[in-house]
Amino acid sequence: MEKYIGRTIEMVYMGRNNQITQRTVEVRGVRDGVVQAFCLVKRAPRAFLIANILAVQPVFKGAVS
Repeated sequence: MEKYIGRTIEMVYMGRNNQITQRTVEVRGVRDGVVQAFCLVKRAPRAFLIANILAVQPVFKGAVS
């Protein structure tokens, strides 16, 4: 996850109660198995356990689909 510091990613995350969500976040840091990020949907800082991140994909701004 360290390679994503300073980048925006989409991730699939298993939260509390085993609820699976998709998040778009800006990764701020990684430490002790926790990703510190800014959630673009909630517009707030969040912490995510690396063990609960199921999938990650970088977001390429300005990409043409």
